[in-house]
Amino acid sequence: MKTLKQTINCKGNLIDLSQPKVMGILNLTPNSFYDGGKYKNTVEVIHQVEKMLQDGATFIDVGAYSSKPNADFVSEEEEISRLIPIVELLVEKFPDILLSVDTFRSQVAKIAIENGVAMVNDISAGMLDDKMIETVSKLQVPYIMMHMRGNPQTMQSLTNYEDIVKEMIYYFSERIKTARSFGMNDIIIDPGFGFAKTLDQNYEALQKLELFSMLELPLLAGISRKSMIYKTLESTAEEALNGTTVLNTIALQKGAKILRVHDVKEAVECVKLINKLN
Repeated sequence: MKTLKQTINCKGNLIDLSQPKVMGILNLTPNSFYDGGKYKNTVEVIHQVEKMLQDGATFIDVGAYSSKPNADFVSEEEEISRLIPIVELLVEKFPDILLSVDTFRSQVAKIAIENGVAMVNDISAGMLDDKMIETVSKLQVPYIMMHMRGNPQTMQSLTNYEDIVKEMIYYFSERIKTARSFGMNDIIIDPGFGFAKTLDQNYEALQKLELFSMLELPLLAGISRKSMIYKTLESTAEEALNGTTVLNTIALQKGAKILRVHDVKEAVECVKLINKLN
């Protein structure tokens, strides 16, 4: 039996995922569900990234198109104009930074990689841009493929599953097969909590997270401050840090190798304590 692939190649650095890593979120959108519009200028952006790196983030995920349910459409030109100046700034300020670009557009991914980004994080696994998988394969960078149906505008109406985890694993098997056919090396799986899933379906996917190990690829969990936490607790995204920490801990216990989070320090503490336990 083959074992889980434990390393990914980021700009010539072999990142060992046998010890889980933390990915800090930097939203450059005015309308993200939690931190939209928080970083008004480059000084604030640099300060926030510096803090996340000091707190122990291995990766910084930069996104310029909000993927929250019913998010406004953003043109490709607007996405690039929000994204690239910040990418250039961060690569200049932090030469060793490992940036991930959160986009489902192949042209945005290509330009970002050409400007120093190390990996691509695609909420659609190539389903919203049929050039994405080929483009990423040619660039030879790690690729995070997420499970979703539809797009951010339609996904919450597409939650009809007979067996959600079985269907997700089939979906990933097909997407991985396509990626491998183009010669893609480093693939990471993201179950897509909150994307085309009801509250209960999110918890079912988390409860059965270890089943995704049959795909033999590293698993990313993006649960941070999502509605599956604050709706269950009848609170808000701002009050969801404790709930995030609880579910991140469970995700780590069930095999997650990357935690994608707004709050890096707390996630790094989760990883340290789980490592101690193991």
